[in-house]
Amino acid sequence: MIIALFYIIIIITNTSLIVVICLNRSLHEPMYIFLCSLFVNELYGSTGLFPFLLIQILSDIHTVSTSFCYVQIFCLYTYAHVEFCNLAVMSYDRYLAICCPLQYNTRMTSNKAFIFIALIWLYSFVKFLITLSLNIRLTLCGNVINSLYCHNYLVVKLACSDTKVNNIYGLFGTVLTVLVPLLPILFSYTKLLKVCFSGSKQTRQKAVSTCTPHLASLLNFSFGCCFEIVQSRFDMTSVPSVLRIILSLYFLIIQPLLNPIMYGLQMSKIRNICKRLLCYNMLTFDRDTM
Repeated sequence: MIIALFYIIIIITNTSLIVVICLNRSLHEPMYIFLCSLFVNELYGSTGLFPFLLIQILSDIHTVSTSFCYVQIFCLYTYAHVEFCNLAVMSYDRYLAICCPLQYNTRMTSNKAFIFIALIWLYSFVKFLITLSLNIRLTLCGNVINSLYCHNYLVVKLACSDTKVNNIYGLFGTVLTVLVPLLPILFSYTKLLKVCFSGSKQTRQKAVSTCTPHLASLLNFSFGCCFEIVQSRFDMTSVPSVLRIILSLYFLIIQPLLNPIMYGLQMSKIRNICKRLLCYNMLTFDRDTM
């Protein structure tokens, strides 16, 4: 089954890189600490969707309890929020490394990286706990959601009680969700572009090599989220159903698959350690079979 295969690959690739980063002291640097948080979030977001989706496919059950629907909303929305904030902090980290190399070790330490990560996760959880508490008080008069998984907006649309507070907080939360990560990303990439145009060839090469996977990850995730937001709010019946299903799962499948593969191949330290581990395991296996 394709869904199960995707989930297994996501678990193996992300878990492998988390273990590699945690067990190698040479990777205990801010950049790799942020990557570790990113890989943990990929596992968290995938687990918020795939197990339940597999149960529904295998058992042919297309109903879900209200409580589980709220839990799934919380998991998927916090996943998306942590992902954007994590990518925002990573862009600031790359700005410091390339534009302020002499001050980098004092301005971005491992302890500061852990504080950033803790704040990202705490802020995301608190923000969507408020959303969840506002949803729970609603009286739902409908029970059909035309989606593969639960959406906050679609659940609120089922309510027959007053949703004014939900709508106001939803608008406020959307602005925060976009602006909080967007501002450091725009600031960092504005500075990085200036360095690329005015710096030396070596500086430009360093900027391109370190920022390419980050920019690709950011654009890929933004595309997936934008389509999902549009699909949940507008009539998409003119789009073929198969394409709608693929694109609605895009940010929950491609992003967790893309990040570990892309960063694993692009980051020379991770790539070299993985090669050494692979060669060591192959040599050990050959000796055991002799």
